[in-house]
Amino acid sequence: MLEGELSDPRIAPSYVTDVVLAPGGKSARIYVAVHGSEEEEQSTLLGLMTARAYIRSQLRERMGVRHVPDLTFAIDRSEKMTGRMEELLGRMRKREKKRPVDTASPQPSEAILKS
Repeated sequence: MLEGELSDPRIAPSYVTDVVLAPGGKSARIYVAVHGSEEEEQSTLLGLMTARAYIRSQLRERMGVRHVPDLTFAIDRSEKMTGRMEELLGRMRKREKKRPVDTASPQPSEAILKS
């Protein structure tokens, strides 16, 4: 539905990463990952919130159910954070490789094993 049925130009290329249904099924939080900048994330969120009633009606029709929970949308930044963490870990590994190795003193992991 996000890919082509919502014609709002504010909605950037995005996909649903998770749906959390509240106990009782009265509301649901939909996490969306957006390919783009923070401005595009915010405009996508605004576009989705504007289209909320249409999305609910489409879900009701497609699923053939009487009740569809109230929808709330949130931006999922976990993939961006994971990418950033990988970048930082990569930098740390490069620094460790460049650092001269002192063979006289044990490495921290060796010191722990010996004690």
